[in-house]
Amino acid sequence: MSNQEQQLFGHPKGLFYLFFAELWERFSYYGMRALLTLYMVNEFFLNIKDESAREEMSIGIFAAYGSLVYATPVIGGMIADKFIGFKKSIMLGGVLMALGHFFMSFYFDVSAWENGMFGMPITDINGFFFYSALALLIVGNGFFKPNISTMVGRLYPEGDDRRDSGFTIFYMGINIGAFLAPLACGYLGMSENWGWHYGFGAAGIGMLVGLVFFWRGIEDGVFGNNGDQPEEYRVKKMYGLRTDYFFYLVAVLMVPLSAFLVKFNALEVIGEMHLHSSILIGLGVVILGIIVKNMIELSRMENFRLITVLVLTLLITVFWSFFELAGTAITLFAERNVNLTLMNASQTNAINPGYIMFLAIPFSIMWVALAKQQRNPRTPIKFALGILQLGLGFLVFAMSAQYMDADGRTPFFFLMVGYFLMTTGELFISPIGLSKVTELSPKKMTAFMMGVYFLSSSYAHYISKFIANATISGSKDVPEPGFMTTMIEKVTGFTGATTNSTVEGVNTLLNYTSVFTQVGIVAIGMAILAFILSPILKKWMHGVH
Repeated sequence: MSNQEQQLFGHPKGLFYLFFAELWERFSYYGMRALLTLYMVNEFFLNIKDESAREEMSIGIFAAYGSLVYATPVIGGMIADKFIGFKKSIMLGGVLMALGHFFMSFYFDVSAWENGMFGMPITDINGFFFYSALALLIVGNGFFKPNISTMVGRLYPEGDDRRDSGFTIFYMGINIGAFLAPLACGYLGMSENWGWHYGFGAAGIGMLVGLVFFWRGIEDGVFGNNGDQPEEYRVKKMYGLRTDYFFYLVAVLMVPLSAFLVKFNALEVIGEMHLHSSILIGLGVVILGIIVKNMIELSRMENFRLITVLVLTLLITVFWSFFELAGTAITLFAERNVNLTLMNASQTNAINPGYIMFLAIPFSIMWVALAKQQRNPRTPIKFALGILQLGLGFLVFAMSAQYMDADGRTPFFFLMVGYFLMTTGELFISPIGLSKVTELSPKKMTAFMMGVYFLSSSYAHYISKFIANATISGSKDVPEPGFMTTMIEKVTGFTGATTNSTVEGVNTLLNYTSVFTQVGIVAIGMAILAFILSPILKKWMHGVH
C-alpha cells in the first residue's frame, strides 16, 4: 500500500506524523521567540544603561535572526531537491535546532566567575553561546522548514480538493505548538523560581520530541518514497565525501557565518556598508537569476504559474512585515501599555496560535464545503481578505488608546480582539499560500520555491525592524498636518497625534498606537491593490483554484 493509500480521517496518514513533528518543532521555535526580545532587553544587554539603546539593539538582533532564519530555507530547499532529499534534510535541521536551543540554555553568572573562564571574560563566553545558538537555529531551520511543508504537498495528487484542507490541518499543528510554547517557556523564562534559560531549555526538549515523531513516521513507512534522496546521489561522492556527508559539513560551516551576520547586524555597519541589506539584495538577485534560468526550460503555463507564485510571495511579504511586529513591538506594547490578565507579556505570544487551534478545523471544513458548492474564493481573493483583516487588527490595537487609564495602560480586551483579526487574516493567507506554492510550482523546483516563499519572511523581518524602531523613537515635535496625522487622531484619540502628558506610559502609548494606525492604513491599501490584481492572477494560475 502506498503512502497516499494509507488514510486517516480522510487524509493521508503521513499528514499526521508531519503534523506532530511540526507541532513540536514550532513549540521550540515559538518558545524561544516569545522570550528572545524580552530576554535581550531585560537581561542580555543590561550592561547598556540606556533603555532605548537596549531596545534598538534587541530589535536589530531579533530582525537579523528572523530574517536569516527565513533566508536559509532557500538554500536548504535547493540542497534537498537535488542532492539529499527531504527526509535527511529534515533530520539534519532538527538536530541543529535542538543544539541551538540547548546552547541558549547555557548561561554563566558573572558574579560566580570573577576571573572568567578559559582566559576569556565571562560576558564573552555568554555571548559565544548566545550567538552560536541563534546561528544553529538559523541553519537548522533552513534544512527543516521548507522540506517538511513540501512533504505535506507531495502527499496529495495534483488537483486533489483536500489539499487546502490538509494544509490547514497541518497549520493547526504548527499553532498548537506555537500556543503551548509561550505559556510553558514564558512561565519558566519569566518566573523568579526558574529563569530565562530554563525556558530556552524547554524549547530544546520540544525540538527533540518533534524529531522522534518524524523518525517514527520514516520507520513506519507512512511517507513511502516521498522525500527519499535522489537515486543518482546515493552513491555519488562530492570532493571525496558521500553526498549527504558533504552537505552535513556544509551545514556545520554555515553556523559560524550565520553567527557573524547576526552579531554584526546589531552593530549595523561594517565599514560603511549595511551588511544585512546588502546580503538580502544579493540573495534576491541570485534567486531571480535561478528562476529566470529555469523559466527558459518551462512551458508557457508553468511560467505563468511561477510568476503567480512570485506575486503571491510579494503580497505575503507585506503581510508578514506587519504581522512579525508580534515578536517585538506588540510584545513590548503588551508589557508596557496593556493591563494584562492571567498572563505575562511573553505569554501574550500564545494568543494568536491559541485562536488558530480553535479556528483551523472550522476553516478547513469551510474551505471544503465552499469548494463543493463551487463558492470557494480564489486564492488571490483570499490573500486580499487576509491582508484586510490584518490591517483592521492593527487599527483595533491603536483604538485602545481611547480607553487608557491614568498610567497609559489599555484594556486587555483590545489586545485580544486585535489578535483575533490578525489570526483570521493569517488563516486566509498563510496555509493557503503554502498549499498553492506546492501546487503551482514546477515539480523539480517545489522545495526551492517553498524556500523562496519562506524568504518573504526574511525580507519581512528586515522591514519590520524599521517599523518596530519607530515605536521607540517617537518624536516630541508636533506632527505635520496631513492624512496620516488625521487618521492617527481619529483612531487613537490623541489630538493632533501628540500629547502634553508627562506620564511615561502615555507617551509610549502614543508611540505604539501612532505606528499601529499607520500600519493598519497601509495594510488596507495593500488589500485593495490585491483585490484589483485578482482577475489577472486568476488567469495566470491556469485552472488552479
